[in-house]
Amino acid sequence: MIGNILVGLVALIHCYIVYLEMVLWDTPRGHKAFGLTPEFASASKVLAANQGLYNGFLAAGLFWGLYLGTAGFQVKMFFLLCVAIAGLYGAATVGRKILYIQTVPAVLAILALWFGL
Repeated sequence: MIGNILVGLVALIHCYIVYLEMVLWDTPRGHKAFGLTPEFASASKVLAANQGLYNGFLAAGLFWGLYLGTAGFQVKMFFLLCVAIAGLYGAATVGRKILYIQTVPAVLAILALWFGL
């Protein structure tokens, strides 16, 4: 139960990231969320939308795993591992904040699922 709640939370976080990257990237809210200058945001808008699409696939995979119920254990674990690894890479290459937004929630969900919580 707790594991599935955490999986749902990670999926919702990624839905919000999709919205930020695909819709709000070139707005004051997007600039603040990602620490962007208006010039950089404008120049990188298409790249951010592509990145948002990938985050959408992660969320979709997590929702799919939840939909499958107990049969979705491997699906949830796979997509949570993808989120955790992407968060580690983002923290190493972009900023430490990503570690707390992506990796920590994913790892907590992985542990909760693994231990049957």
